[in-house]
Amino acid sequence: MVLHLLNQLNHSQKSAFAVAFILLLPPFFPNLFHPLARSSPSMFSEWIAPKPRHLNLMEGALQRHTPVELHTNLWSPLTFQGWKPCTNPPKSTSLPEKSRGYIQVFLDGGLNQQRMGICDAVAVAKILNATLVLPHFDVNPVWQDFSSFADIFDVDHFIDVLRDEVSIIKELPSDYSWSTREYYGTGIRATRIKTAPVQASADWYIENVLPILQSYGIAAIAPFSHRLTFNNLPSDIQRLRCKVNFEALNFVPHVKELGNTIVHRLRQTPGVNQAEGNGYLLEETDHFGKQQTGKFVVLHLRFDKDMAAHSSCDFGGGKAERLALAKYRQVIWQGRVMKSQFTDEELRSQGRCPLTPEEIGLLLAALGFNNRTRLYLASHKVYGGEARLATLTKLFPLMEDKKSLASAEELAKFKGKASLLAAIDYYVSMHSDIFISASPGNMHNALVGHRAYMNLKTIKPSMGLLGKLFQNNSLSWSEFQHAVLDGHKNRQGQIRLRKERQSIYTYPAPDCMCRA
Repeated sequence: MVLHLLNQLNHSQKSAFAVAFILLLPPFFPNLFHPLARSSPSMFSEWIAPKPRHLNLMEGALQRHTPVELHTNLWSPLTFQGWKPCTNPPKSTSLPEKSRGYIQVFLDGGLNQQRMGICDAVAVAKILNATLVLPHFDVNPVWQDFSSFADIFDVDHFIDVLRDEVSIIKELPSDYSWSTREYYGTGIRATRIKTAPVQASADWYIENVLPILQSYGIAAIAPFSHRLTFNNLPSDIQRLRCKVNFEALNFVPHVKELGNTIVHRLRQTPGVNQAEGNGYLLEETDHFGKQQTGKFVVLHLRFDKDMAAHSSCDFGGGKAERLALAKYRQVIWQGRVMKSQFTDEELRSQGRCPLTPEEIGLLLAALGFNNRTRLYLASHKVYGGEARLATLTKLFPLMEDKKSLASAEELAKFKGKASLLAAIDYYVSMHSDIFISASPGNMHNALVGHRAYMNLKTIKPSMGLLGKLFQNNSLSWSEFQHAVLDGHKNRQGQIRLRKERQSIYTYPAPDCMCRA
């Protein structure tokens, strides 16, 4: 039709039409004019549905019948493991009579990276006998999220829980009102510490930050992510960090309210008729009784474009996808991704490739989740969109997310606020019967630790095992399922004691948990 119209136009009209067409492109195709447009996967490479890569396993998974014993064991809560939360200091503590000054920190990253930064900031203030100013959140450059501490966390609860441990104020007194993010962004300032090393020791802060506090009464630390060691710290400091993380950081009421609404709707009887109306034949429930009724599992599916590109793995989208991700990787990381030196087979054998929606679906099916499972998808944006999710939806037709469970009106106040949306997912994840994450990351690490602290079932995929299994195209469904079950017997929430250099927020025992 467009060609027919062009044929009816004279030369000047055609020129005018071309100019108008070019001017109209940016509003309708903004991504083409984004600074990273040339490196971004095109609509053809990103949104065309890749074919299932494991057809033989998919066929077996779709025909699966879950044994009653497997199903019962899967949904049974964890038994008591002999550990209990233990965040009170070993001996009574009190605030120092006089604070040595004010500590400011500026935190970047997403919700869970900022969460860890808050815990470390409280610990540093305690080490220095200083007063902590409510941490400042930098604008997230990826999501353009301007949310502050008070937008996400309950400030009064935070201060009240820690009142006997650390002095915390909401804002600086007027004498120090000049100490702002803008002030430190316009020049070299004597009160700013830019050189805090990753995993800095307590002694480093005493030697380098305390003198600034004593001279100026204030010290601002930026960057601050991962700037406090997990090793060789006094037990009261370690327990304080966990007290902040697991007790003091409560989400604001409207996050908890919507989170509770979503949890309530997930525990209601699912829309079986709707699922069957869409062509999905659901497994009979007579054998399972009440084992599954009112229960749900949260899947944190971290499969965004950044992760796909950074992994250097092949996800079945063909040459167009590989080239587009390689371009994106080069623009964003400029050759610093060392994994790109390895082949896809090598990366998968090492467990360094994130699981695709298809692969995580096959894992869930092999573990014993049937197609009546209430599956909540906690994720921001899946690379490839609905097309990439098609196989997972086929395996679990009762899959839900925030948008399917909450109305547009309920979500309106969270629009454009990635950290608040992540907070909702975190809250729902903490109230689920089972949590599983498709690949490691900050949210995975935070929830693994928090749920271990509360003795909640959490399944940790064995990435190395799965990488090898998915490369073996000759495996039958029964062989695959047997290998999966055998490899995940001890990866369902069993307490793991923290090793040297590991995060206390992921492995809270033994630092923050006591033998009962």
